[in-house]
Amino acid sequence: MRAPLVAVTGAAGFIGHAFCERAWSTGRAVRTFARAPLPGSSDDVVVDLAHASNTALAQSLAGVATVVHLAGRAHIRGETGAQFDAVYHEANATATRRLAQAALTAGVRRFVFASTVKVNGEATLPGRPFRRDDAPAPQDAYARSKAAAEAALVESAAGTPMDAVVLRLPLVYGPGARGNFRTLVDAVRRRRWLPVGAIDNRRALLGIDNLLDAFDAVIDAPAARGVHFVADAHSLSTPDLVRAIAAALHVEPRIASVPVPLLRLAGALCGRRDAIARLTGSLEVDTSSLIAATGWRPRPFAIDGI
Repeated sequence: MRAPLVAVTGAAGFIGHAFCERAWSTGRAVRTFARAPLPGSSDDVVVDLAHASNTALAQSLAGVATVVHLAGRAHIRGETGAQFDAVYHEANATATRRLAQAALTAGVRRFVFASTVKVNGEATLPGRPFRRDDAPAPQDAYARSKAAAEAALVESAAGTPMDAVVLRLPLVYGPGARGNFRTLVDAVRRRRWLPVGAIDNRRALLGIDNLLDAFDAVIDAPAARGVHFVADAHSLSTPDLVRAIAAALHVEPRIASVPVPLLRLAGALCGRRDAIARLTGSLEVDTSSLIAATGWRPRPFAIDGI
């Protein structure tokens, strides 16, 4: 019996590439969607999701049981003003709506969308992680576009046989990761002094293997729908994260204890207020709904393969 076919968009990206590698190694049938042909894929679709016709998208989804939608415009430092709303909206919300409608036309039974914890906001209070029923509170253009994409998917799937699953992800790390995590790793590797010793916070992180386990669980679960958070089993403070990275790199961490108010003042003076807020603040999530819905079990933080 042929394995159910999974379509994965954004297959050339960090998460998409890892998803495909896992799928190919385990025998899961995958059809890849990307803007250019992918090496190693025997069933690929080259497409611009925001502009392809519904007919073309539906035809490309023929025979697909589950869509894992990873494609979109990623958050880029500095692109947080209202002038970027239209750009992000087209790449994330409009493309998601078009793909969801095409999936319905093609008879897809489950649509899994990779969203972001930023839909809920930028920080949590101590002991109060984001939960699935919390009201959205996106703070920038990227987060607003992801919230709009979630709404477009839910609206499209309402009253249909297609299950809509939204996974809100924190910072994802692993081999090949870029962005803030890569910047921090490079700083530790170069043995730079980091002024984080006085920070007392808790940040949710998500290892790529943990995320791939979650995707497998959602794809294979008899019934999985709605919004869920995904994260490692335990949150870390910023100083503990630096120490863990240093241990993985076999270097001595260089941590200075600078009072948090001084860090915030420096951030304000240098135009990096938001970056310092993320560095010093807490952001935790409640993953219990995904565990209950699928049986997925989060792994602890681990960067042995960094």
